Amino acid sequence: MEQYHGVGIVYEDNHLLVVVKPPNMPTQADASGDPDLHGTMKRYIAEKYQKPGAVYLGLVHRLDRPVGGLVVLARTSKAADRLSRQVRDKTLARQYVAAVRGTPEEEAELQDWLLKDAATNTVRAVPEGTPGAKDAWLRFARVGSADGLTLVRVKLFTGRSHQIRVQLAHHGMPIWGDARYGGGRPGQQIALWGAHLGLVHPTLKTPMHFDALPPRDAMPWSSFGGEIWQAESQILL
Repeated sequence: MEQYHGVGIVYEDNHLLVVVKPPNMPTQADASGDPDLHGTMKRYIAEKYQKPGAVYLGLVHRLDRPVGGLVVLARTSKAADRLSRQVRDKTLARQYVAAVRGTPEEEAELQDWLLKDAATNTVRAVPEGTPGAKDAWLRFARVGSADGLTLVRVKLFTGRSHQIRVQLAHHGMPIWGDARYGGGRPGQQIALWGAHLGLVHPTLKTPMHFDALPPRDAMPWSSFGGEIWQAESQILL
């Protein structure tokens, strides 16, 4: 896989750019001033195609800063509009792997109402009807277990801020290494990874699927056996 300043290039054409965001890189510029995915990939396009002027690159969805994994970016406004429509219609398939504490059931759907506190940038589950709360819906399936952790695959149907982290913790499955919601300790890297993207190409109208698994030699991913890393066989339909 080609790399550009730590970002993996999975696929590109005149309309799409699919990349692997490294953990701890913001998806877009924030107050930290650290290099962000959006700005980094705009520079990649400018350098590769020798574009002297402003480069268009549309953000379609995001990953939390500490989370690594697949992100699709739009190289044209038409592609951005059509991919954003897939996000709204819940047809852009986003699936993740997470190592959680506890013993979740084999498979289940979680539906909650989440409320974000903008002042603290934290999210919590609240009763339905709470002013400002948004519905959150995901499905998870247990894949394997090792060293007191359970590996789960998660399919998102809504894209709320910190959704997977908050919902799993709320239901007794905090993610290993999550300092904000899971009791992670300093030095631990959150064990949540954007492993699969499914979309319809904005102009060709053909289904496309992309897989990228977390680094197997990093904790806690290294605890799990090789057979459970068969990406396509674990996709939740």
